[in-house]
Amino acid sequence: MDPTKFLDQFLGGNSKQKLQQAGGAAKQQFDRMGGMDGFAGGAAAGGLAGLLLGNKKVRKMAGGVVGYGGAAALGALAFKAYQNWQQGKQAESAPVATEADMPRTEARFLPDSAPAATGEPFQLSLIRAMIGAAKADGHVDAEEQKRLFEQVERMGLDAEAKGFVFDALAKPTDLSEVAAAARTQEQAAELYLVSRLAIDPDHPAEKAYLEALAHRLNLPAELAAHLDRQAEAGLAA
Repeated sequence: MDPTKFLDQFLGGNSKQKLQQAGGAAKQQFDRMGGMDGFAGGAAAGGLAGLLLGNKKVRKMAGGVVGYGGAAALGALAFKAYQNWQQGKQAESAPVATEADMPRTEARFLPDSAPAATGEPFQLSLIRAMIGAAKADGHVDAEEQKRLFEQVERMGLDAEAKGFVFDALAKPTDLSEVAAAARTQEQAAELYLVSRLAIDPDHPAEKAYLEALAHRLNLPAELAAHLDRQAEAGLAA
């Protein structure tokens, strides 16, 4: 299992040609992945994120920066949030990441730049965090999990990837475990960001989940606000 390609497939990055033409870190990531065909063209066509998050959320994701670049876009969004925070910008009016920012993303913000603090590929920690966040409002109950298991069985994943997804879906979400994956503040920012992408915080349980996660990740409130801003932009840009 290629962790970076798996993360991209999960998110549904679907613009192989544009990333292939990009320079800098984005192109390097594309080359390491060997292309980004994803599951039948990405989340909008029914990838794992589509099954987990539902049609409305996935349509927004497919239309934004995340749908454009998949795993590479996570780095661009986190880097832009970090820059804006360090420069003292107000989150509500700070500039948002676009496709043009992806080639300029610093390598330390790319998901494959370093392993998680637990030793596993950090890309897998991000997928686990996203699945955990998607379950925060309780809608992924036993019946929904059964449906997801059946769908995953039909997706042609290898045994390792399938086992990873089944385990993450079946286990109760452990915020301490999610937060423990962060080796650096950059990784903490990306764990929060990918969780925020899976959540609409107008639901009290989801809002509480995000606040607790930010606390366990030791994220400054201002940085979390900038990540919220970039997440919204990444879904709907």
